[in-house]
Amino acid sequence: MTSPRRILVVEDDPDISSLVKLHLTDAGYVVARESNGRTGLDQALAEGFDLVILDIMLPGIDGLEICRRLRTEKPELPILMLTARTTELDRVLGLEMGADDYLTKPFSVRELVARVKAIFRRMEVFDTQPELKRISVGPIEIDVDSRRVLINGKPVELTAREFDLLRFFARHPGRVFTRGQLLDKVWGYTHEGYEHTVNTHINRLRGKLETDPSNPRFILTVWGVGYRFPTIEELETS
Repeated sequence: MTSPRRILVVEDDPDISSLVKLHLTDAGYVVARESNGRTGLDQALAEGFDLVILDIMLPGIDGLEICRRLRTEKPELPILMLTARTTELDRVLGLEMGADDYLTKPFSVRELVARVKAIFRRMEVFDTQPELKRISVGPIEIDVDSRRVLINGKPVELTAREFDLLRFFARHPGRVFTRGQLLDKVWGYTHEGYEHTVNTHINRLRGKLETDPSNPRFILTVWGVGYRFPTIEELETS
């Protein structure tokens, strides 16, 4: 029997924090809570959590800075960000800092639990589905077990979601995927209005993979449809 997933909730509103813990505990997870950004960051770094649910507006250190620090020191740790802010810019900022997903307050607790389950479901699928332990496409080498990526022999630091997105593309060279399909296959859910989450992650991934992100070689835009990864033949001739 596997151990239950451990989740850290960093949220300074005690009502929201208690409600989230109650429902996630009912769903079978072990949940710890912190109300201060600084102590929340310390706990996230010190202990082995499987997911951090992180509010943006926190005392001590705000959620964006926590996200940035976690991405530097624990790049594979999934982060689900909660925000009371409603502008597109604020949501994108969280994703640019490395959050894997977000929900805007007020949110449905059922939706939150569904998002958490989707994150873990994708982790389990990627960990258990049969596939090559190493994927080599042109100058990119992906080590599935260690979740390491090399380009021309040099390591590239990717977040957990960026790694999953790259691995998915590399396993389906030449095939075009819509944003909705990528949300379903990589994020584990389809929800209208969240396609920009895909755009933001692809932009971040391009920034780490491409010599010239404005003229990408690896993750190609198919205008009016979505994105695709080139075939080996295309990479050899590019």
